[in-house]
Amino acid sequence: MSLPEIVSREDWRAAREALLAKEKAATRARDALNAERRALPMVEVDKEYVFEGGDGKVSLLDLFEGRDQLIVHHFMFSPEWDAGCRGCSAFLDQIGHLAHLRARGTSFAAVSRAPYPKILPFKARMGWTLPWYSSYVSDFNTDFEVTLEHEGELTERPGLSCFLRDRDRVFHTYSTYERGLDGLGSTTSLLDLTALGRREQWERPEGRASALGAPVGSEGIQYHDEYED
Repeated sequence: MSLPEIVSREDWRAAREALLAKEKAATRARDALNAERRALPMVEVDKEYVFEGGDGKVSLLDLFEGRDQLIVHHFMFSPEWDAGCRGCSAFLDQIGHLAHLRARGTSFAAVSRAPYPKILPFKARMGWTLPWYSSYVSDFNTDFEVTLEHEGELTERPGLSCFLRDRDRVFHTYSTYERGLDGLGSTTSLLDLTALGRREQWERPEGRASALGAPVGSEGIQYHDEYED
């Protein structure tokens, strides 16, 4: 095994400060990239999709649960499988308490192509309580490019898609796939993918923090059992 070099505390501090400068530059670059992502155009979703969940059949609009935004995890679970993808399962294990996303007007849901009767026992086995829906009876997976046809066979890939709601109109704002999910899972990392972001006043473009509702920034963080929602 190749281990780090052993040095004095003074040499370590100097090396750490040099690295810190690069880390701060990377943070500023990430902030700029997130601003570019928020500035992306969006496309209206006018196709009717039908999903099945614990309350029966629902629409894409229903998945918002009345909030401004929706993040969908495209969980790989083909209809012929008996269990979900191990990698997707590890990703969902990283998702924190949804109260912090919801307080910023953002819902989160997993969607898979497997029929709901297959999803339900696996969800119970994993101990997850987050919303999970089946897209088995719709073209949702194909349209959002997570179920692909290759040499006459359907293949799956993991992904995340973000949606924005303006009353009853739904818009697709962003999607990422495969390695694009690396490093995601925290509340802020997920919000950084959305059009409204973290709802912080310092974020660009201006005006997004209070869009479609009251601004909720870092000063609004509470214990997860104290949010009104």
